[in-house]
Amino acid sequence: MDFKDLVEKLTKLEKTISTMESCTGGAVASSITNIEGAGEVLKFSAITYCNEFKEKMGVSAEVIKKFSVYSIETADEMSKNISEFTKSDYGVGVTGKLNKIDKNNPYGQDNIVFISIYDREKNTFTHDKITATKDSRKENKEFIIQKIIEMLTKIVQ
Repeated sequence: MDFKDLVEKLTKLEKTISTMESCTGGAVASSITNIEGAGEVLKFSAITYCNEFKEKMGVSAEVIKKFSVYSIETADEMSKNISEFTKSDYGVGVTGKLNKIDKNNPYGQDNIVFISIYDREKNTFTHDKITATKDSRKENKEFIIQKIIEMLTKIVQ
């Protein structure tokens, strides 16, 4: 399945999705909006590179402090808060490091990405932690997007 199939499926089911992305920089939302009819399913997308804006979008400062900005706990906060903020059926949260040292967040393992998908109706999370080792940020983003498509394909019923 690809995003075209996913958009069609979400449209048929009258379901919506929103994203809060960090390391992918909006690539997930961009991939969705490349599909005809995306306006029926994508409610909102936020790119929250810095902690300040993750917190403004509802991510708990305590969670960031306790687990780090690069954690599944932070990804969960991102996916749930974006879903609740927009009243979307599904929220996608992505955080991690891609071939870069973050001077503002010196902790956390390089090239590890945390993905969380929140299902608001079921109040459940689906997680993955992947290693992004491609040579370029673009290739890593494409790898992450593929993983998110796989995850959403299993979730959206």
